[in-house]
Amino acid sequence: MSIKTYRPTTPARRQMTVSGFDGVDKHARPEKKLTEVLKKNSGRNSYGR
Repeated sequence: MSIKTYRPTTPARRQMTVSGFDGVDKHARPEKKLTEVLKKNSGRNSYGR
């Protein structure tokens, strides 16, 4: 993994470094047991309001 450094546009950015996350696969499917179905009626009653 690489270390990403920022250009010093502000005093805080001058010291800022983060991990590059090069080895992380963004398109990998999550483990099935770790996922949960979300309900689709968020904040609505039986009338839909």
